[in-house]
Amino acid sequence: MIIREINEQDALALGNLIRQVENESEFMLMEPGERKIDVEQQKKWIKSMQNQENSTIIVAEKDNHLLGYLLVIGGSAKRNQHSAYIVIGILKKYRGQGNGKKLFAYLDKWATEHKIHRLELTVVKDNESGVKLYKRMGFKIEGLKKHSLFIEGRFRDEYYMAKLL
Repeated sequence: MIIREINEQDALALGNLIRQVENESEFMLMEPGERKIDVEQQKKWIKSMQNQENSTIIVAEKDNHLLGYLLVIGGSAKRNQHSAYIVIGILKKYRGQGNGKKLFAYLDKWATEHKIHRLELTVVKDNESGVKLYKRMGFKIEGLKKHSLFIEGRFRDEYYMAKLL
């Protein structure tokens, strides 16, 4: 498996990967079929991420197919440029095999090189495997967002989690 930063040629594959992850997981922000992005929009988004010193998209690839991603969205103001919000997604058949750890290991190295001091994320409280992974990778729970998402007919809480580098 290869962990690397994305390039514009990955636009179609990334869009398909994100949609598939959203179809397979009950814990992503977007519901299945809700995301409407075409390849040209995806290319522009990738390019805009590449043009920011504190943002990137990291992908996991096996046999020329993307199996996971980690979005790193850096702060846009002077006061929060040291901080990045992250979103991770891995295809269901590749979860629980250490791929999340590999993405986070790459992220830690990248973040240090790009002077990111704080990594943060939100995770549905009921997502036990996600919470466990984030804790194992050094994230701490900083707070609770009560009823922040409405999933499958009920309100769900989310944890705020962060890691200082």
